[in-house]
Amino acid sequence: MEFLKMEGMGNDFVVTEGLAPDPDQVRAWCDRRLGIGADGVLVIAEPAHPGAAARMSLWNSDGSVAESCGNGLRCVARYLFDRGWVDGRRFIVDTPTGPSEVEVMADGSVRAELGTYRIGGSVTGSGYEFVSVSVGNPHAVTFMEETGEVDGLNLGEIGSLMQDHPAFPDGVNVEFATPVGPGAFRVRVWERGAGETRACGTGAAAVAAVAHAQGRAGPAVEIRYPGGSLGVELAGEAAWIRGPAVSVFAGTIPA
Repeated sequence: MEFLKMEGMGNDFVVTEGLAPDPDQVRAWCDRRLGIGADGVLVIAEPAHPGAAARMSLWNSDGSVAESCGNGLRCVARYLFDRGWVDGRRFIVDTPTGPSEVEVMADGSVRAELGTYRIGGSVTGSGYEFVSVSVGNPHAVTFMEETGEVDGLNLGEIGSLMQDHPAFPDGVNVEFATPVGPGAFRVRVWERGAGETRACGTGAAAVAAVAHAQGRAGPAVEIRYPGGSLGVELAGEAAWIRGPAVSVFAGTIPA
């Protein structure tokens, strides 16, 4: 089976076309010592809705199914554009949460619509006060005023504990953010099913949404991850993200 390894700011994926893998295959492919190595698997297939260019399905590295992935969506958009699935730079991709508009920019970056976000209530967990946010998948966002506080966190322990929080019966992605300039935040993220990652597209939208709602930023927000910076635009209750999507290498693996 042919695959393409892709990444968006260090959030990396195995991208294939065709049939969905089983959980054992996903775990084997994502293993960083014995497999290809990735945070997740993206599968591209024929679209489900008229007008869409293709349909994407996605799995976390632990074999669980993911509902939404902003960096994955941008990688799929770049894959479709580079491989001639589409005629123009702007098109629709079917995702598990519905059709999303994407645009491959002249500089190679990808702008992607994540749809409607919803900010929920406050949640206390692991000694921190979080705000719950849905961006097609669940997030828990909190802000800390000092960068050193975020850097010193044992995010693995906190993220693991939050997976059992009663407010998030299906698990949750956890974001810690600190302001680093006007409309800019440094963020560390723990993704359910993958652990701490170098970036998270839907997490960036969740942080931006809460920052805007709390008066910490306007509708245009820069999220700085360990893997790089991601731009977020909030328009009403819709979120758009823009950032790089890069092909790393191609290969084959036994199906």
